[in-house]
Amino acid sequence: MEDPLGVRRDERATLEGALDWYRAIVEHKLEDLSLDQASDVQTPTGLSVLGVVKHLALVERSWFRDVFAAEVPEVLDVADDNSADFVIDPDDTVTSVLGFYRDEAERSREIARGFSLDDVSVRSTYFEERVSLRWILVHMLEETARHAGHLDLMRERLDGRTGD
Repeated sequence: MEDPLGVRRDERATLEGALDWYRAIVEHKLEDLSLDQASDVQTPTGLSVLGVVKHLALVERSWFRDVFAAEVPEVLDVADDNSADFVIDPDDTVTSVLGFYRDEAERSREIARGFSLDDVSVRSTYFEERVSLRWILVHMLEETARHAGHLDLMRERLDGRTGD
């Protein structure tokens, strides 16, 4: 029986499939934008399309590589302010940020493949607790979907483009 929406998948395939769906939407929101458009600040708090995608790459890196696998990637020291994640550096381009996001998402997938949903992180979170891969997948799904919504609104404002 065909299952185009994945409604009969097991838990892991459902979580990973939904996260990959939203990752693809994030990538799609950068499609055909110039650097000026992608880095144009769209909110009073300083969000831009490119900044949100960069933030999501850093979040992928933080949860999968740093917290879960303890690979110790280069991480930003943001103290109590994660707005540094959203800053576009002078050498950032649409291509470089999109490549960074794709690379981090792929590394997240590779890490996840080697573990069960019940396996727990090597490191504790900033809440001082170790978390399961299941928890990280759910959190990343929530984080990516939430920011995909922000990207929808910003993209519509930039050029009228809507949809996934």
